Amino acid sequence: MKRALVIGGVILLGAVFWFNQQAAGQFVFDRAVKSAVGRDASAELPDGIHAYLCGSGSPLPDADRAGPCIAVLAGKDAFVFDAGSGAIRKLGRMGFPMEKLAAGFLTHLHSDHLDGLGELMLQAWMAGGRDTPLPVYGPPGTEQVLAGFMQAYAIDREYRIAHHGPAVARPGGFGGVARILDPSKGNIAWQANGVTIRVIAVDHRPVDHSYAYRIEYGGRALVISGDTKRSDELAAFAKGADVMFHEALNPAMVGQIGSALAAHGNADGAKIMADIPDYHASPEEAAEVAQAAGVKALVLYHLVPAPPIALVGKAFLGKAEDQFEGDLRLGNDGMLVSLPTRGEAVEFDDLL
Repeated sequence: MKRALVIGGVILLGAVFWFNQQAAGQFVFDRAVKSAVGRDASAELPDGIHAYLCGSGSPLPDADRAGPCIAVLAGKDAFVFDAGSGAIRKLGRMGFPMEKLAAGFLTHLHSDHLDGLGELMLQAWMAGGRDTPLPVYGPPGTEQVLAGFMQAYAIDREYRIAHHGPAVARPGGFGGVARILDPSKGNIAWQANGVTIRVIAVDHRPVDHSYAYRIEYGGRALVISGDTKRSDELAAFAKGADVMFHEALNPAMVGQIGSALAAHGNADGAKIMADIPDYHASPEEAAEVAQAAGVKALVLYHLVPAPPIALVGKAFLGKAEDQFEGDLRLGNDGMLVSLPTRGEAVEFDDLL
């Protein structure tokens, strides 16, 4: 009898505990929905330039880093520069105002910089409520890339219009329209509402067209390098900017990966590791460019290989900290860099 009472008591306590878990979980969920869903988190930001680092990784597998992507809110207009795999979902988690998205920009047409482009166009259409296609600025070939993604998403388009209706899934807002840039004919890629976006060509050969961008608003400026070797032209382009986002590859670490692949019989992988350092910049070279430009802060992104912990990050940087007198940081997914129009501060936050 006592044994039965004890067992019954344990079952009752377990039921109470389980019920409380459910109640507590529902309470947390209810609060999260009430505080976050439908709220424009960007409305709380001061007027200025705000850069959302939604993808700091590379083609190498990494559970913590999406492919290259930096979104920028300048005044009331928003832009997305590159759309690496997984980055657009992280952008959503960061509270980026998709309804303010004015255009997308591509630095070049390597797959790791655009394999999330279909999702960007989808979110611009549905979450952003667009009724016209998203303008996507980039090098020659951008029109071919967009056409391919639009064809791939054509069936999905019909499903969404049928399910949600044309008042929500506005048929005219699907997809994107290419705007081809040619820096040799002028460096202004966009100019409206107090925002100027400039473009120059950088050296990422054998890629024919690789671009860097400079975003200016309210007396503040940031520069995005895209993929490039060390570039004096980029340093000149970035003069007077507050922040530079520069790609970085550690040649010695990549070489170690290549040697390990070769030792395991993966000759193709070893060859790729041997090939890639010659068209990227090392952390030290990125620091030299930032120092020559005189920027206040340098954020390294598109990290190859991305350091998994801070200790490895120090090794990744090598002597870069000796080459740059400003604020040098390794980028991580979820980083927000803010340049308020009032003052000269460079502010950092973590949204993930």
